[in-house]
Amino acid sequence: MKRRLSFISPLLAMLLFIAACSQVALTGRNQFTMIPESQLNAMSFSEYDNLLSEYEIESGTADAQLVKTVGVRIKNSVETYFAQEGMSDQLEGYEWEVNLLVDDDMVNAFCMPGGKVGVFTGMMDIAETPGQLATVMGHEVAHAIADHGNERMSQQLITSLGGVALAVALRDKPQETQMLALAAFGLGTQIGILLPYSRTHESEADHLGLIFMAMAGYDPHEAVDFWENMAAMGGAAPPEWLSTHPSHETRIENLTEWMPEAMQYYQNSNK
Repeated sequence: MKRRLSFISPLLAMLLFIAACSQVALTGRNQFTMIPESQLNAMSFSEYDNLLSEYEIESGTADAQLVKTVGVRIKNSVETYFAQEGMSDQLEGYEWEVNLLVDDDMVNAFCMPGGKVGVFTGMMDIAETPGQLATVMGHEVAHAIADHGNERMSQQLITSLGGVALAVALRDKPQETQMLALAAFGLGTQIGILLPYSRTHESEADHLGLIFMAMAGYDPHEAVDFWENMAAMGGAAPPEWLSTHPSHETRIENLTEWMPEAMQYYQNSNK
């Protein structure tokens, strides 16, 4: 009986790396993603359904309608951007869904691969205007659009499996791969919802989110207002989901730097 190889040659590893390299839309940053989008979306959709079974979905309220409205406008701006750049094929397999989830203590929101969005009711007290809510939702959608979950999971696969080919990992290690996916998405309900992305991912999502909210017709200056609100509530014990994120001051400095670019998109959205 032939033994299955549990490793790949350096040459094959290099070829896999090259084949898995791509660029983030809009920012142009090179990234490493190995997971097929179809598989990533399937895991994402399954986990989103599990999440919806654990939280009450708020409906029929002004807040619920606002979340839906902002979500649709952000979605449309993303699709418009990708269509203008001739990259609509990158959104194939997306099944957009937006829900307001009841948890007043959770100041949080997320967007999973494939366009599955959730905002917790605790966020609604901080995002005081539609534009500030668009800041949050644009940022979270940007994480999914930029394939940050795929990038994180690919890095974890390479690290934890010591370079074993992805095909082997997906065929022979379904439980381990599923756990890696949940870690990459940051979706284990016992440890919170939002993935502790790297500062690079966070800044990239801030940048893309600013553009998407501007294209959706929301004044990008409201992004600064939102982060000032977050800074005001921080105190000695900021929300746990911010622990690995850039400081409020850094975010605001970056947003101010990107503002002229965002304002061009905003002005075009109002023509």
